[in-house]
Amino acid sequence: MGTANYQERRSQLKTYFDRTAVEAWARLTSTAPVGRVRATVRAGRDNMRATLLSYLPDDLQGRQVLDAGCGTGAFSVEAARRGAAVTAIDLSPTLVELARERLPAHLGEGSIDFRTGDMSDATLGEFDHVVAMDSLIHYRAGDVVRVLAGIAQRTRRSIVFTFAPKTVAFEILRAVGALFPRGDRAPAIEPVAERALRQALAAEPLLRGWRVGRTQLITSGFYKSHAMELTRS
Repeated sequence: MGTANYQERRSQLKTYFDRTAVEAWARLTSTAPVGRVRATVRAGRDNMRATLLSYLPDDLQGRQVLDAGCGTGAFSVEAARRGAAVTAIDLSPTLVELARERLPAHLGEGSIDFRTGDMSDATLGEFDHVVAMDSLIHYRAGDVVRVLAGIAQRTRRSIVFTFAPKTVAFEILRAVGALFPRGDRAPAIEPVAERALRQALAAEPLLRGWRVGRTQLITSGFYKSHAMELTRS
């Protein structure tokens, strides 16, 4: 995408997940014991993954699915087990390699094609469903809408994604997080008010013909994220 803010934030995220937080992220996304705070984040992410999966058909055979910001691949595996042909992409080569290492021996009728790069890359092709779990929460609302609008041009059925909710509780958690050393923190999360996001989506010309479907706020300790479904009307 064209804005400097988007490109700079992309670079920060790649560095963070490729170098700064590799060990912590690998542990968080495994079954290894973690501290109380990270346990709430893990539980929240598990709940969110289940929520986003519930927005997709139980039977995904013959469907093309893009896991946009696949991380260590947990969502990709579940979608593939439903029969989907999944393209799983992430900015971080390290996380993608970890996802490959964790890939189960059997996925049933489904498959996963792991890639490293930008979720908005048009050369990835067309999809029936696109899922972006917590991969857009670090971008400003305008950039989020632009990314979704671009992806929508290559999506036949639905896009499900998450955004950081703009609430008083979230702002308090963000302030507490700011007390930790900068080197230990991820690039800032950009909270968005649901009403403002809905208005921005409705005003985007490239999203005409799409409508907001189901939404769900997931809260678990330090994890707060809001799921939203876009479907072709």
